[in-house]
Amino acid sequence: MSEKKMTSSRRHHLKSLILQIALTWLEQEKKDNVSAKEAYMAENCPAPDLSGDQAALMEVCKKLHAAIDKVDEERYDIESKVQKADKEIEDLKIKVVDLRGVKKPALKKVRMSADSMLKALLGSKHTVNMDLRSNLKQVKKEVKEEPQEAVGDWRKNIEDKADRKKMFESS
Repeated sequence: MSEKKMTSSRRHHLKSLILQIALTWLEQEKKDNVSAKEAYMAENCPAPDLSGDQAALMEVCKKLHAAIDKVDEERYDIESKVQKADKEIEDLKIKVVDLRGVKKPALKKVRMSADSMLKALLGSKHTVNMDLRSNLKQVKKEVKEEPQEAVGDWRKNIEDKADRKKMFESS
């Protein structure tokens, strides 16, 4: 069956509907988060009772400081666990790279003279000017010419080889 394409106005309308639904979901999620936070605070952190004499207020302050110290210790413990996990993750990433191997880029061919190569290897302070070609031996091509008598009649060569074969077979 042929599938009909959706018109642009229909597509735009559907897109706007989806965005409106998503916006209402986000607003509802924000409201739920605020109500959950208020419920948690009401349950775990009752409103401080500030009525009373100085000794009662000092006692409330000591309790608050004890709670703060406890929370700081928990935060420190959790932070140390997170740092340990991060370090382990980094070590594992390094192992993955080592096991996978690093792709090396293809080397480019560079034409360099022997002098520039030596200069690159030894540094710019050492300047060595050598003519390496002068040390090479000159090789001249020698043209080998076969003597004319070796070429001769091919039938004669075959007969000679047949005679040799008979000599080895008879012994």
